Amino acid sequence: MLEIIYQDDHLIAINKPHGLLVHRSKIANDATEFALQMLRDQIGRQVSPVHRLDRKTGGVLLFAFEKDVEIAMQKQFQEALVGKKYLAILRGYAPDQLDIDYPLAKENGNMQEAFTSFVTLERVEIEVPFGKHQTSRYSLVEATPKTGRMHQLRRHFAHIFYPIIGDRKHGCNKQNKFFKVQFEMTTMLLHASQLTFKHPVIGDEININANLHTEFKRIMELMNFIS
Repeated sequence: MLEIIYQDDHLIAINKPHGLLVHRSKIANDATEFALQMLRDQIGRQVSPVHRLDRKTGGVLLFAFEKDVEIAMQKQFQEALVGKKYLAILRGYAPDQLDIDYPLAKENGNMQEAFTSFVTLERVEIEVPFGKHQTSRYSLVEATPKTGRMHQLRRHFAHIFYPIIGDRKHGCNKQNKFFKVQFEMTTMLLHASQLTFKHPVIGDEININANLHTEFKRIMELMNFIS
């Protein structure tokens, strides 16, 4: 049963679990469950996603009931009119705050502008040796992407050498193995915590929040994060 965190006559949002695909994909033939079909079956209505989240990313995922609303919301995302916030755990002590202005290549090789801002909420040092270091350091950050490029946060944090824990494609393989062995963790510590936008029909400002999932909270507790 998916957790529905917002619903009106035109839009519905869920708190997508980590590891769940939004819809069928040729690059993930192993998947048998998809958020689109699960939500449709759960509420008994057709829905269409108006944006995407990576398979391993949890959090706010928004759907529309009608085609015109879907198009209107997609336009807001494309024009960067939707406020987005994410929580992530990174390797190392990240800066207090940083604006990342670093273009990213599309699949066809063309470059796109990409902007991400983040603030560090908390840092921890755990008494577990890693490599040549006697301890391991990590940061909990809140990220605000201004654009919506593929894997933008994952690629931006890897670019500044503070990769997201559990990111197998862009992150640190040694850290990911360490978390799998030390904490039995196989997810990615990236969570879409908030969406803010102007409702395309009603006109009100909508603010949708998604709580952290159990696995993310479990790792935070094991690492002694307070937030």
